[in-house]
Amino acid sequence: MTLEAAKAFAAIYNNLKKYPTVADVAQALGHCSDRSVRKQASEIRRTGQGDEGWPKLANRAQWVRPDVPASEHEDKFRDLTAQACIDELLRVQALDPEVELTRNGFRNNSAISDATWNRHFGTFTEFKRQAGLKLSRSQHAMERAIAKHASVDHYRRINIERQDYADKYERINDNRFKTILTCSDLHDIEIDPFLLRVLLDTAKRVQPDVIVLVGDIFDLPEFGKYGVDPREWDVVGRIRFAHENILRPLREACPNTQIDFIEGNHEARLLRQLADATPALRAVLSDLHGFTVGKLLGLDEFQINYIAKADLAAWTKRDFDREIGNNYKVYFDSVICHHFPHARNMGLPGVNGHNHQHQAWGMFSPIYGPYEWHQIGAGHRRSASYCEGEKWHNGFCLVNVDTQTRSTNFDYIAVTDFAVAGGKWYHREASEYEASVPKSLLAA
Repeated sequence: MTLEAAKAFAAIYNNLKKYPTVADVAQALGHCSDRSVRKQASEIRRTGQGDEGWPKLANRAQWVRPDVPASEHEDKFRDLTAQACIDELLRVQALDPEVELTRNGFRNNSAISDATWNRHFGTFTEFKRQAGLKLSRSQHAMERAIAKHASVDHYRRINIERQDYADKYERINDNRFKTILTCSDLHDIEIDPFLLRVLLDTAKRVQPDVIVLVGDIFDLPEFGKYGVDPREWDVVGRIRFAHENILRPLREACPNTQIDFIEGNHEARLLRQLADATPALRAVLSDLHGFTVGKLLGLDEFQINYIAKADLAAWTKRDFDREIGNNYKVYFDSVICHHFPHARNMGLPGVNGHNHQHQAWGMFSPIYGPYEWHQIGAGHRRSASYCEGEKWHNGFCLVNVDTQTRSTNFDYIAVTDFAVAGGKWYHREASEYEASVPKSLLAA
């Protein structure tokens, strides 16, 4: 800065009476903002140290703030139309088109007060909307809606992959009488070992036409609502256990049986979590067998159909819970297998899981006559660490169907310290007690 320019600046800067605010100084000098005024004043002070030829600048820190904000000074109020206010807003924005104009920036650089424009537009945001500098409410709502749906596109990709397994491994025969073996809520490593032994032996002896896994075969509390120390996570170990100790033995016991896996809330939650997974978590799972639905759940290896009609892209938890309620299958036009208990109101005989407690209802239909609905017990051991497992029931169910008359016959197998299936008695071994029965009950 030249000495002449410094003196011209000081003449205006030091005239506190005529130019009481930095904004007034900026306007008199033709600057865009008070920031440039302060920057120029700082340069003059720095250059003029020890040089008597340079002008001295007044100490504006001692100013007394006026009673009325600068933006509301009477000399800045204009009786302008809404369009004139918009024109002024656009003029100020054009001073620095690359920077978003803020309310304070407009105050510092505009020739009008807040009262000039806010009586037309109310808020500065609406002022900018009317000037076309900001999206309208409807445009912004559309933008949010697009973002909402785009954020769940990765779930929709998994939807397609899941649905490909609905009937991939069907086994069809012409038998009039069909037997369906149903079990639910096995929860991988949390399974009661005695129930697993009875289940596998019964499947081998009966050779049912269909085995239906009615949801929550996996537990994976790492992704659940119960707090699990991340240092104790064993996602791979749990998945491998379900493959090697539940799915593989079932397939080996019944090589010609159709096995259907109805998606429960634990499986749906698992797949959503994996779709959102960090690269680190995917790396952990890739140690097992890669990231595909078929490999993760063992569908291809053990030739299992996966019944999953729920849309994982449901936005709210309420919608997600409703979507999981779509995961069910009707067998031989006679029996429904569903994970959730509300299915007993669908008008057909059937079974559900989820609640870990056995209940039976006698129902009537003019088509099917008297029939039963069974909420089957869980396979989860009763000595659960985070629930009232002592109140749970363990068991599974055989459903026999006459496909011509559509009549059904239910054979529920309760598993306590013994079980009876098809006339064969099973007794819990000493090593299988503690895994299922709380110590307080054993002591009693």
